[in-house]
Amino acid sequence: MRLPDLRLPEPRLLRARLAFALLAALTLLCAAGAARAQTPPVHEPFSKTLRYGGDATSGAPYTFKDPADPDLTVGFEVDIMNQLGRELGRKVEFIQNDWSNLIPGLNAGLYDAVINGLEITPEHQAAADFTIPYYVTYGQIVIRKGDPEVAGLEQLRGKSVGTLKSSQMERVLRAFGGIDVRSYEQEIDAYSDLKLKRIDATVMDFPIAVYYAQPDDALQFTGTPVGRIEYGIALKKGGDPQLLASLNSGLSQMMQDGEMRKILDRWALWTPMMAQVTGDNRPLQAQPEAYTHFVEATQPRGLVAQLERYARFLPQLFWAAVMTMEISILAMILAVALGAGLALCRVYGGTMLDRVAQVYIECVRGTPLLIQVLFIYYGLPKIGVQLDPFVAGVLALGLNYAAYEAENYRAGLLAIPRHQMETAIALNMTEREALRHVIIPQAARIVLPPTTNDFISLIKDSDYFGTGLLVAAVYLLLGLPFVRLARWAEKHVSRGTVRTTGRK
Repeated sequence: MRLPDLRLPEPRLLRARLAFALLAALTLLCAAGAARAQTPPVHEPFSKTLRYGGDATSGAPYTFKDPADPDLTVGFEVDIMNQLGRELGRKVEFIQNDWSNLIPGLNAGLYDAVINGLEITPEHQAAADFTIPYYVTYGQIVIRKGDPEVAGLEQLRGKSVGTLKSSQMERVLRAFGGIDVRSYEQEIDAYSDLKLKRIDATVMDFPIAVYYAQPDDALQFTGTPVGRIEYGIALKKGGDPQLLASLNSGLSQMMQDGEMRKILDRWALWTPMMAQVTGDNRPLQAQPEAYTHFVEATQPRGLVAQLERYARFLPQLFWAAVMTMEISILAMILAVALGAGLALCRVYGGTMLDRVAQVYIECVRGTPLLIQVLFIYYGLPKIGVQLDPFVAGVLALGLNYAAYEAENYRAGLLAIPRHQMETAIALNMTEREALRHVIIPQAARIVLPPTTNDFISLIKDSDYFGTGLLVAAVYLLLGLPFVRLARWAEKHVSRGTVRTTGRK
């Protein structure tokens, strides 16, 4: 009697189905993105809305969230744009974007202009067109109160000095030589290190020093002004000469009629340099109400006042958590579906589909997520596909995590002994039925823990102490239900496979 041949037949049908399924998934994915894609609005020369980009997380006094009411976006640049809109007879609209991506967003057509403490430097002028300066200032040296006075940069040689990363002051300090320059992403970190005696001094733009160092009793201003800094409104390089001329005209008018002086007085930012630029040598034209409001809101006295300040951010944290969960769940669904398809292609799809899936996985895992996000959000508009930020976030995270999920699922499939597939086929099952009823249920139990870990990592992040504790608590609450759900699922799918020890 001849034994039946238990070798797997050439899985052409399965390969064809996998190829079709993968192609259909990618097609639907692209169609969904295209359906949510937004075509950049066409702005007529006499459009009444002037959209400007900025980063409301960049800090005071530029464009930031009011510490007393986080729902409001305020700042001396916000006031300038509002007044500029009145001068030009146009409505203005603020568009939020990360500071490092403001110029790419400008080139992608997300807004018409950018105002966010952008210094008019040769490097910036090579990437964008700039208006005339709307504010002229300098670098301010700050030391600990009680330390010896510093007259200028010469006395900072051999000392450690903090400044903002990629700022004009960083370039000035490095070019001066002999100074141990420490670069910081956030100004508050530099001043904190100064108070903790980790550095000897800081040199930052005067507006930053006024709002983050001047109210601090442990710090003091010292020395003469360092350099000259000019802020300008950026426009797309060679984009709209008429808009550039209108903005220049509006800024000039604001300086002539005294509106610029009133704004800067309200924010306690008027300097002798601005008096030279505008020719305005009058005394104070407005009380520093905005500055006083900021100091009172950010310098609460006592624990109760501090807790009340943090409590103001709870509504924003709630809606941010909702948005995070929406993006994370949709991205994970996409990652699981695409990752499963890629894993099946690698294990059962034959040489061609295996190679295609492998190229995708290695390309995605070998490039930073940030680059992928920038490509989807800023690169695709260059070929006519501009996606909604929500859709772009879901696609970027989903496509990225799919590569990692694919390797998790492939490991799970390979962990199942091959003879189980052979036995299932010998029992007259098709490959599809064997995968569905025999292989995948066992592999699912194996890959469930790493999949849960990936999902939790998708929704986690970190922040600063204080509000950061609230953020951490929110993310902990978001992650705990899924940890519990994963444990329940592991227990459910493992019934009949766990040994009984006799202990409770």
